[in-house]
Amino acid sequence: MTEAAGRAGTFDPVVWEPRRGRVVAGLRTYGLVAGAWIRSTMAYRTSFVLTAFGNFAMTALDFVAILLMFSRVDALGGWSLPEVAFLYGLSGVSFGLADLAFGSMERLGQRVRDGTLDTLLVRPAPVLAQVAGDRFGLRRLGRVVQGLMVLGYALVVVDIDWTPAKALLLPVALLSGAGIFCAVFVAAGAFQFVAQDASEVANAFTYGGTTMLQYPPAVFALDLVRGATFVVPLAFVNWLPAGYVLDRPYPLDLPGWVAFTPPLAAAACCALAGLAWRAGLRSYRSTGS
Repeated sequence: MTEAAGRAGTFDPVVWEPRRGRVVAGLRTYGLVAGAWIRSTMAYRTSFVLTAFGNFAMTALDFVAILLMFSRVDALGGWSLPEVAFLYGLSGVSFGLADLAFGSMERLGQRVRDGTLDTLLVRPAPVLAQVAGDRFGLRRLGRVVQGLMVLGYALVVVDIDWTPAKALLLPVALLSGAGIFCAVFVAAGAFQFVAQDASEVANAFTYGGTTMLQYPPAVFALDLVRGATFVVPLAFVNWLPAGYVLDRPYPLDLPGWVAFTPPLAAAACCALAGLAWRAGLRSYRSTGS
């Protein structure tokens, strides 16, 4: 913002236009890179169908494990099977969308080690968009479809006292949860600029996070629930929205209005992840840095 505009508190298009241009360039780059990989994938459609089904079947095993648990118990942490299925569906769809869009970030450590990240730096396009779109895995749609099926089952079976607020909160929670997981993917990628061989550490917060969210917060230690709420705010993906929709107690006795704050949590996570990415990229000094 220019000095005069800063004093007057007015909008400065000179600053806004470059920022908007970078966002547009990033989206365009991501679309071009991802589109190229989609076309490559669809050139072998039988292979795509088989890998997508395999992805669907592998993720379905998580829900099979939950079904096996409920074959021995009537409730888990005070939650019934349909209610746990609702948790599973929310986290599964949100994570599936984020994994589809940013799952390739986990390969960044390998790029840092072998120096192939340098080829992305010399291109006139945002590096984050190139890394995220690289090897775009359309097969990951299998995870999204599986999550939607479980969520659909839960919505049919669970007795929900629907209100306009609950109906609106459901899609908002799904999109906000996807945004939170996208931020975690980016932040985990930024961490690999420093640690390099840290993909498993990153997976603990991405794949491990969505596995944790499949279960009610009551089954976890209180410190873990606090960390998933105030440190890495995964609780905003499904625990808090689900508490409102299902009329269940909130973790940590939080006030009722926090169920409507997932968009704020997602925006904060994305902003912090962006700062972490910029810091990590600035620290990169080519191979072995």
